[in-house]
Amino acid sequence: MMNTLLNDLAAGSALPLPVVVMRLLGALGLCGLIGFERELHAKAAGLRTHILTGVAACVYCIVMLELVVMMEDAGDHVRADPIRVVEAVTEGVAFLAAGLIVLTRGEVRGLTTGAGMWLSAAIGVACGLGLWSLAVTSTILALVVMRILKEGEKAFGRDDDGVDAQE
Repeated sequence: MMNTLLNDLAAGSALPLPVVVMRLLGALGLCGLIGFERELHAKAAGLRTHILTGVAACVYCIVMLELVVMMEDAGDHVRADPIRVVEAVTEGVAFLAAGLIVLTRGEVRGLTTGAGMWLSAAIGVACGLGLWSLAVTSTILALVVMRILKEGEKAFGRDDDGVDAQE
């Protein structure tokens, strides 16, 4: 048992540790920006939720990359389908985000926060795969949509879920 653990630690992984750490920290930082915006507006899912969603998606992608390398070493009799990890992340986060959407007295609440969690997962996937330009650009666009469009909605008397702000 101890030899197996020591062998695992000595063998390392397909990705160097600094790359893994950078990808995880990237997911933490970028998704944290989206979560911070939600936190500022006292939404149900804020900083911690968005960070955990993005970092978890990143971890799943790093695990997927490790599995692909392991499967290559296993030969032709074992095959891996990496897209299934992305599908599983998408499915899991969609389930969590759906739990945020509430219908009360004919008003829908939580759509923007749920969409933000879904996007945080996608940004986490991009970080996990090392797609930095996609991750950073997506984060910037999300912040623009949530901040600038929010101001436009206020000007028209609407909140970010499309419900009349004066009710």
